[in-house]
Amino acid sequence: MADHVTQTYQDLGYDRIFVSLDGSDEQNRILDRAVLMAANDNSELYIGHVIDSTALEAAGTFPVDVIPALEKSFRESIAGRVKAAEATPEIKKVEVLVRAGRIRETLKDEMLDVIEPDLVICGARGLSSIKYAILGSISTFLTRNTTCDTLVIK
Repeated sequence: MADHVTQTYQDLGYDRIFVSLDGSDEQNRILDRAVLMAANDNSELYIGHVIDSTALEAAGTFPVDVIPALEKSFRESIAGRVKAAEATPEIKKVEVLVRAGRIRETLKDEMLDVIEPDLVICGARGLSSIKYAILGSISTFLTRNTTCDTLVIK
């Protein structure tokens, strides 16, 4: 066996990669993987985040003034990585989409149906069995409700 293995990359044919981020501690690792894959495939990279309005709606009122602050916080949390992706010549386009709404519907209707990605990347959040039974899993939703490949990163 050779001491040194040369790694080569193969374009997998993805032109539009969408990565769904949830604001968790794992989002940077997931975004890093998406940037690498987009560069490898000379793809467009779309970074999506949905501010969950269900918790805000449950409070009885929908404080719209909190949405811009949450969006700003999210954008700041990924700003360095977005800038690095934009500076990567192999990535054709980088776009960050932030919307407020019910996560599943907003992801599908306002992001995935509009972008029509070839690949969706998301993280696998470790929900307790009770939370999973009530909330379901966004990664499960994405794998079942998209017509393209889905990569769930653990």
